[in-house]
Amino acid sequence: MNLGHTVHLQDVPAQPWRNGGGVTHELLAWPSAAAWAVRVSVATIDRSGPFSPFPGVSRWFTVLSGEGVRLQLPRGTRTLVPGDEPLHFDGEAAPDCQLVEGPTRDLNFMSMREAGSARMARALPGGTQDGGARWRGLYAASAVMLECEGVTEPVAAGTLLWTDDAAAPGWTLHHASSGRAWWLSLEA
Repeated sequence: MNLGHTVHLQDVPAQPWRNGGGVTHELLAWPSAAAWAVRVSVATIDRSGPFSPFPGVSRWFTVLSGEGVRLQLPRGTRTLVPGDEPLHFDGEAAPDCQLVEGPTRDLNFMSMREAGSARMARALPGGTQDGGARWRGLYAASAVMLECEGVTEPVAAGTLLWTDDAAAPGWTLHHASSGRAWWLSLEA
């Protein structure tokens, strides 16, 4: 069974941020690095400071590990810790980020607004992600089991699974410890 394309966090080299506040592992820039509609990355934030602005971009953000962050957004301050629902905000916001207590590891899902409507949601056991999306993915921070067309396959921790085949069959998550996986999608 072919669930789609996979990218493993351990295989992607870390790239330092321009402001020196951390490093990022760019798991995917689709359809190309030069002209992406979707970008998925896992970042380590080592020190407090502002996010980079991304005009025209819809951003989703969640804390994978660490004590959390406080983001200063136009609509107020928001504290995020592991287990919280992903936060959506405009890329222009470039919030100031204060670490709660030490470094964090975070999942970032960005899409160009002109490309469609993006969404990131925690993937829970029994949850499904149907086909038909322009682009869809699953990021597993811990090992999970994923079913497609009646066959269940393991997905290793630190894996981005994705497809841009709208006709590809849907996925059902069968095991995820502590909500450690997230559905990602871009609808036209």
